[in-house]
Amino acid sequence: MGYALVFSGQGRQHPDMLPWLARDPSLVALERELGADWRERLADPAAAGDNRRAQLLLTATACAAWSQLQGRLPPPAIVAGYSVGELPAFAAAGVFDASAALSLAATRADCMDAAAADAATGLFGVTGATAEGLAALCERFDLEVAIRIDAGSVVLGGLRERLLTATAEGDARGWHCTPLNVSLASHTRWMRDAVGCFDRALADTTLQRPARPLASNALGRVRTAAEARTALTRQIAQTVRWDECMDLLAAQRVQAVLEIGPGQALARLWNDRHGEVPARSVDEFRSIGSIVAWIEKVLAPG
Repeated sequence: MGYALVFSGQGRQHPDMLPWLARDPSLVALERELGADWRERLADPAAAGDNRRAQLLLTATACAAWSQLQGRLPPPAIVAGYSVGELPAFAAAGVFDASAALSLAATRADCMDAAAADAATGLFGVTGATAEGLAALCERFDLEVAIRIDAGSVVLGGLRERLLTATAEGDARGWHCTPLNVSLASHTRWMRDAVGCFDRALADTTLQRPARPLASNALGRVRTAAEARTALTRQIAQTVRWDECMDLLAAQRVQAVLEIGPGQALARLWNDRHGEVPARSVDEFRSIGSIVAWIEKVLAPG
């Protein structure tokens, strides 16, 4: 019972995101990295989609949001993160603190940028596809499934020079294909060199056993510090099974899902798959008080 806490990945950041956030240590650290005008710069698609900026932004704002919410909410029944959202999720579960999460976000981004230096890659979303059609498209254009949402909804990654033609073919098949404002093909083989690079950074970071139930993109349930390290490194270059992650949360019989991050992507995916349990994003609300009121309402007996 209780509620699940999920942390967003890249792609939905915007200048007006999380308007209720107060300036706190995570945001001060973010300003040192990106400048005090980080909101204004999100109006520029190139800046918003820059890998390093996005990973730092998502991690810092999520850690700040949860820091400002957690004292007014009961502990979550289970925590999960989507892609880079695993860093603030693991912080929320007590594996490391917010400062370590932000440092790891910078290192993760640097490792991934280095891995992507030899080939321009990217991602696009697909909905309405068939398993057979997706397999054929991947074979023809040398694509890989970066994120699986359900059998017909995925995020595909590949060489940027092939993505435009691949999306056009998908649209011609009657699918809905959407290029993502992400500057590299995360969760695919193009990121293999980043795995060892990031694992070395984790070796120098003190990881704790999760203090509350934690679900991961790569391993399912994470119960130990060693599993946390493996989960964080492995997901960089292998498919994120968000479908399985959502089902793991549902198996906890949660009464609600609260998404931490910009946009409402994870809340919508949850509502499409498990609509009997309500999900909302903190980005829908104008104040912390209204977020707290919603959680209290859905968790109230009767």
